[in-house]
Amino acid sequence: MSLTNRERRLLRRAEAAGLGSIAEKVFAEERLSLEDGVALYRAEDLLTVGALANHVRERFHGDRTYFNVNQHINYTNYCNKFCSFCSFDRLPGQPGAYQFTPEQAAEKIREQLHQPVTEVHMVAGVWPKIPYQYYLDLLKAVKAARPEIHIKAFTMVELDQIWKSARQVGRETMAEVLAELREAGLGSCPGGGAEVFAERVHLEGYAHKISGERWLEIARDVHRAGLRSNCTMLHGHIETHEERVDHLDRLRRLQDETGGFQTYIPLSFHPENNEWSHLPGPTAADELRELAVGRLLLDNIPHIKAYWILMDVPVAQTALAFGADDVDGTVVEEKIYHDAGATTPQEVARDELITWIRDAGRLPVERDTLYNVVWSADEAQAQVGEPAPLVG
Repeated sequence: MSLTNRERRLLRRAEAAGLGSIAEKVFAEERLSLEDGVALYRAEDLLTVGALANHVRERFHGDRTYFNVNQHINYTNYCNKFCSFCSFDRLPGQPGAYQFTPEQAAEKIREQLHQPVTEVHMVAGVWPKIPYQYYLDLLKAVKAARPEIHIKAFTMVELDQIWKSARQVGRETMAEVLAELREAGLGSCPGGGAEVFAERVHLEGYAHKISGERWLEIARDVHRAGLRSNCTMLHGHIETHEERVDHLDRLRRLQDETGGFQTYIPLSFHPENNEWSHLPGPTAADELRELAVGRLLLDNIPHIKAYWILMDVPVAQTALAFGADDVDGTVVEEKIYHDAGATTPQEVARDELITWIRDAGRLPVERDTLYNVVWSADEAQAQVGEPAPLVG
C-alpha cells in the first residue's frame, strides 16, 4: 500500500497509540470490524482517533461543511412511552402539556416566511389518541403555509404509532401509510428514537418504546418507499462500548441493504429533569469520540452531523476536525433538548453558522435537506468584495 507523507505520519501516531492495524484499514478503505470499534472507544489517545476520522471526513468531503436554514416544530409533548432519559414528555392535563392544531403549526411556519427557510423538522411525543387524519392535516397545513418547504418529519417511533392509528381506518401496511403521508407533503424522515438498539438498555430505559429491531424494520420500509432518513444513537448513559458498536454495525448493515440513510447524528444524553438525572452525561471529549467512531465505522453513510443544539458551539466547531461534516441548521425553536437542560441558543442566524464554520477552518456550504447545494463559500469567494448572498 502506497501512502502519502501525511498518511505515513498519521500511521506512526496510530502505531504509537496501539491503533496501527486500524489505521492501515482506514488508509486502504477497508471496513473496520466490531473489535476495531471497541478498540477506538477504549483508546487513550483521543486525538489520534480524531485524526483518523478526519482523514475519512476529508476523503469524503474535503473542507466542505454543510448547514441549512431550517426550523423545528415539536407539535406535541403528549407521550405515553415514559422513557427514563426524557424531560420533554407530558400527559394531557399536566402543566406544560400541549398539542398544536395543524393551523397552529402552520402559523409557526408563517412566522418565518421572512427567513430563507428550506426545511421544517417536525418530531414530537407519541400519543395513541391522536387520529391518523391529524398527521395528514398537519402535513397539508404546513405545505399550504409554505409550499416550497421540505418537510422532514416523524421518527420511526412516531411512524409506528401513526401506522397503528391508520389501521383503525382501514390502512393495513406501512407502505400504504407512507404513500399517503408523502402525498400530504412528507419529504423525508429524521433519525431520532433509535436510542441504543441493545435489548438490555431498551428494557431498562425505554421499555414502552419500540424495540431496536422494529426501528430498523420501519427504517427499511421508509427507504423502500423512496424516502431518505437520518439515523442516530443516544449515547452517554448506561450503554457499554460493545452495545454502541453493535448499534453502529446494525445501522451499517441496513445501509448496505437500502442506501437510504443520509446522515448519522450521535445524540448526547442530557441528564437534567429526568429519571436518569443521577448520571453524569457525556463530556465534550465523549462527544468528540462518538463523532469520530461513527465516521470510522459508518463507511457507507455519507454525512456525520455535529448537532450544535446538543453541545457547546466550540465543541461543534472542534468536531469538524473529528469526523463531522455537518452542523445542522438555524433551528429557530427546539424544545426536547432544552427541556433536558441544554444551554445552547434556541436559534442562530445563517451568518452566524457561516462564521462558526469559517472560524473552524472549514468551507461553509448551505444545503437543502437532500444535500443539494444552495450556496457555497467557494463560489461566493469568486465574487470579490461582495458579501455572501442570502438565498430565499
